[in-house]
Amino acid sequence: MHPVVAQVTQRVVERSRPTRQAYLQRLNRLASRPRGAQRLGCANVAHAFAAMPTDDRLRVVAERAPNLAIVTAYNDMLSAHQPYEHFPAWLRDEARRAGATAQVAGGVPAMCDGITQGQPGMELSLFSRDVIAQSTAIALSHDVFDGALLLGVCDKIVPGLLIGALHFGHLPCAFVPAGPMTSGLPNKDKAKVREQFAQGLVGRDALLDAETQAYHGAGTCTFYGTANSNQMLLEAMGLHVPGSAFVHPSAPLREALSREAVRLLLPHVREQLADAPRTGQAAPGAIGRLVDERCIVNAMVALLATGGSTNHLIHWVAVARAAGIVIDWDDFSALSAVVPLLARVYPNGEADVNQFQAAGGPGFVLRELIDAGLMHADVTTLAGSAGDDQSLRAHARLPVLDGERLTWQAAPAPSVDTSVLRGAAEPFSATGGLRLLSGNLGRAVIKVSAVPDDRWVIEAPARVFDSQEALQAAFQAGELARDVVAVVRFQGPAACGMPELHQLTPPLSVLQGQGHRVALVTDGRMSGASGKVPAAIHVCPEALLGGPLARVQDGDLLRVDARAGTLDVLVDAATWAARPLAQRSAAAELEQAHDLGRELFAGLRRNVRSAEEGACTWL
Repeated sequence: MHPVVAQVTQRVVERSRPTRQAYLQRLNRLASRPRGAQRLGCANVAHAFAAMPTDDRLRVVAERAPNLAIVTAYNDMLSAHQPYEHFPAWLRDEARRAGATAQVAGGVPAMCDGITQGQPGMELSLFSRDVIAQSTAIALSHDVFDGALLLGVCDKIVPGLLIGALHFGHLPCAFVPAGPMTSGLPNKDKAKVREQFAQGLVGRDALLDAETQAYHGAGTCTFYGTANSNQMLLEAMGLHVPGSAFVHPSAPLREALSREAVRLLLPHVREQLADAPRTGQAAPGAIGRLVDERCIVNAMVALLATGGSTNHLIHWVAVARAAGIVIDWDDFSALSAVVPLLARVYPNGEADVNQFQAAGGPGFVLRELIDAGLMHADVTTLAGSAGDDQSLRAHARLPVLDGERLTWQAAPAPSVDTSVLRGAAEPFSATGGLRLLSGNLGRAVIKVSAVPDDRWVIEAPARVFDSQEALQAAFQAGELARDVVAVVRFQGPAACGMPELHQLTPPLSVLQGQGHRVALVTDGRMSGASGKVPAAIHVCPEALLGGPLARVQDGDLLRVDARAGTLDVLVDAATWAARPLAQRSAAAELEQAHDLGRELFAGLRRNVRSAEEGACTWL
């Protein structure tokens, strides 16, 4: 084990000891109870299974067969989740074949950030994660289930499902992915048309044509943003059927992998049903035990090694906290200094996730990281077993359908395409794709895996905006055609739900392409699809709560230094300290609180923690 990985893991263990121990005690108490069908009153049981086929009802009540919950994020608007329409039938059938039963326990909302980008709905996006967690809890609260199958792919859906499941951590759980859409218009070509549109060089028809060529069918978007980063992290945590993340929804292999999730989950369920009442402990395969400190560190390493989404520096802090584990951005920073960058997938390169999969996919990445001593191989996983010091290696494989039989083969060595995937001995970069910044402007994160080397340090005058619309207007008016650090504030979770500001990427990319030295500094988020423009994001504390961004004025010299890890305003200390804090305008406050559902989220805005604390609304 690499000494830094070991040190970070031990630091997390020690920091988390009180909360983790309390969490595990609650798990053990819940796991050791009698099963729901035997514990609940007769009327409760009758309601729970009234709509089941008679044979299934007999099986779960009289024969005490395992009963699995299916929690689905299906809707047919979100391309990544449209394939889930048929999954419950597969899963129920496979459960019956294995002597168990399965019920759709509930659905969770699934919104598309691609649709709400730059729109008022984006202000609900981050909070939807915790709504999904709550919805998962409601689905599982019927308390008649012995395990759970979680159907979700996209940005907030996977973290929300995982947070919800961890609050029922006594249950063994498996995630069932749906896979990416086939490759369409290359991502770099799509980005070029967006920049041309921002400059007025092409019209709306050309832009719409490019967008519909890029997003053209069922499945996940093919760039390596938050949704596909979710899938990589779940592979690294051992919560998927090995190698199932990036298989197309329409491939015959997809149904086989989905059915395999039932087959792999049931041994963990049966172990718990047999042992927990006797031992008083949740089984090792219970999700709350499986997701331990080592498992969380493995996810962090996978994120860094693949140049994944910055959103996970928020989401996985919250996921860890749901399991009683406390991590922070310093942990990510320490790991990033020693974890090599093994993948170049858009926006960190030109390939899409289908090319990433063809080059070796998650199995290749996991094997390389395990061999380099950068991952804990001895964790419990869906496909591995407790006590196996190489359990995670079961997930460092690629699935193959041999007739109707599902088998696995070793990931290729070396990579099939070294422009997309490289081994740990010859990485694209010796360090990971994310950096922590700190200074007199607060703490922030920056994704550097797609930023050109000569743009890692930007020092330029500030132009301050209180909304992304104001920046867009200034760009259209030609006011930003110079070296500039654009500060977009009052975008934090307490102000307006911390929207993604991805629509600022085209104008800032245009300015950078014109030779100007530009950067973005914001207490908001950027999409996991954002890339080449240096962006110091998630600035804490946020401006609304008195953070330093509220003191910045037009013309202040700002320095964003990803090499040194600093974020500073170059104003003398006395002048800086005497500056008053800017206040959000009354009009902006009114707009961000009303219409299109915003009123319903007022309580979440009041209670939300900082981005570095996972933007949790439930603590």
